[in-house]
Amino acid sequence: MRTLGGRYRLDLLVGVGGMSQVWQAHDEVLDRPVAVKMIAADRADRADRETLLEKVRWEARAAARLAHPNVASVHDFGLADGPNGEPGPYIVMELVQGLTLSAHLATGALDWRIAVRICAEVSAALAAAHAQGIVHRDIKPANVVLTPSGAKVLDFGIAKAAGWAETDPDGSLQGTPAFVAPERWDGGAATPASDSYATGVLLYLCLAGRLPWPLKPGMRRPPRHIAPEPLPPIDGLPADVVDLCLRSMARDPRLRPSSVAAALLWADAVDAQVYVPIADLTVPRPRPAPAPPWGKRARVSRWDAQAADAATDVATDVADGPQGWSRSSSA
Repeated sequence: MRTLGGRYRLDLLVGVGGMSQVWQAHDEVLDRPVAVKMIAADRADRADRETLLEKVRWEARAAARLAHPNVASVHDFGLADGPNGEPGPYIVMELVQGLTLSAHLATGALDWRIAVRICAEVSAALAAAHAQGIVHRDIKPANVVLTPSGAKVLDFGIAKAAGWAETDPDGSLQGTPAFVAPERWDGGAATPASDSYATGVLLYLCLAGRLPWPLKPGMRRPPRHIAPEPLPPIDGLPADVVDLCLRSMARDPRLRPSSVAAALLWADAVDAQVYVPIADLTVPRPRPAPAPPWGKRARVSRWDAQAADAATDVATDVADGPQGWSRSSSA
């Protein structure tokens, strides 16, 4: 069996993506199970490979700063030789035990109470990231695992600083087409509002068992100017939950609710508890996340520049509790 970094023994290949593999592994130093995501770098030329390595290292550091009950933790970053002897990056993450939301949706829509609770917890995880100026960029059912203790958001290893250029060094747009916000297709900056859009699509999918827009075979992106199809009648589903779901998918990012507002309202609808960050407004806010070592800052609107602070602003208005982390079930 292969061992990375002298400590991570790769036991079982559990997932394969376009440029990555995910392994169930064992940390032989701390004697615990972990997940290892290996990113293929051997296909790129030397300049692109060096950019990729620095990109993954930066993103792993950003993800490792997050500590939240609904976030799968990032433990470590390293380099390992690929099939052609070229070094490739890997990220060591918490091994989350449970089934992905994709697996649960394979049989159709969820009970609305379960769907709303899941999305409240996903929004709470995003609020923690947004408070630090980090956006996820790929919220989708495959990146949400349901565990006995609640939903866990995976793959913050592809996170990005809010407001920075949206395309990756190779020119690709990170994310799953059905969940990518309209402004991102137009080269807009990565912002918390794009995560809110994806969460709205996620809730719609959980409630209806289908996407908000019909996607024809071969279509890469949703229709740009078509409103979401109405949700089917669902007994007991509160109107304000539906309203917030639809506003989350607004074409104009300025009309979308913050992750904190969504987390608190959806949690209140199902009498659940979520953790959201609360800021002490007497203390100067931290500087935005440092610039990634590639590309340039994208042109941002006033909304984009303020988006990273939206979570703490809303939380101050709607949540009670001491400075720090607030455990709340009321909006």
